[in-house]
Amino acid sequence: MTPWDRSCRTSDAPVAGSRGIAEVLEEARRRLIRLEPESAHLAARAGALLIDIRPAAQRAATGEIPGALIIERNVLEWRLDPRSDARLPFADRYDLPVIVFCQEGYTSSLAAAALQELGLHLATDLTGGFRAWRNAGLPAFPPANAPRLQPGYQPA
Repeated sequence: MTPWDRSCRTSDAPVAGSRGIAEVLEEARRRLIRLEPESAHLAARAGALLIDIRPAAQRAATGEIPGALIIERNVLEWRLDPRSDARLPFADRYDLPVIVFCQEGYTSSLAAAALQELGLHLATDLTGGFRAWRNAGLPAFPPANAPRLQPGYQPA
């Protein structure tokens, strides 16, 4: 018997004890001291690690933050857990100042909360994600597929 065999009935009712994603996100954010783009920029300049968890295609389509570490979401916990055999060399302590960001600041909240569960008590995220960073006029590389203008080009 598989789990699907038991659930052949159709139901719109949530399973007892389950929570919707809005509730999960709200709980995660209650634990975080989220940073606005300007504060995140200052924190990064002071030594905090900016970690971009977006997939490669999204980074190519929208741009990147100079100096941000790229650790895609699917391996984040393994790369930053000081107890993990797959951790990155710098991830050897629990007081790493980590600022996680995604495109709009939703997935990054869940990721930062997961890092806190591992003991990285300073982990947080960027409010509004990369989009808010770019809209704030902070340093950002353009999308990889952006047209490159020739020197001396003058728009009509």
